[in-house]
Amino acid sequence: MGLTHLDESGNARMVDVGGKPATARSATARGTILMSAAALAAIRDGAAPKGDVLAAARIAGIMAAKKTSELIPLCHPLALDSVTLDFAFVDGAVEATATASLTGRTGVEMEAMTAVSIALLTIYDMAKALDKAMIVGPVRLIAKRGGKSGDWIAPEA
Repeated sequence: MGLTHLDESGNARMVDVGGKPATARSATARGTILMSAAALAAIRDGAAPKGDVLAAARIAGIMAAKKTSELIPLCHPLALDSVTLDFAFVDGAVEATATASLTGRTGVEMEAMTAVSIALLTIYDMAKALDKAMIVGPVRLIAKRGGKSGDWIAPEA
């Protein structure tokens, strides 16, 4: 199978999706940021020095999903129908889960993964005064729906 982002001469190109039918598509990504118990408690209790960490991270992640094509070379600019970003407190970490969806000719996996990544980096920025040793990651795609390749769910997702 050839690489879709290279032409016959090996030059980078944006994949032509013009002939593909528009279909409903969605993707969900998840990632974590590990941190100290004190930082986790401050975020959970709304006591972080910079304010509401998760509210800022949610907005940043949604904004990032909308700008994915500006950040990742050869990604198509997409008219997203929806981006959601949720957080959970788990074993010494905050877990972020983003879902992006649209009706279009290409998938939204990169938008979901970008949303999670930027949300986690925003948590780091908002809470670094409490814990500079936070660890971001891993970030992974956990599900995608629609498109030519159909539905996919990550093993053990």
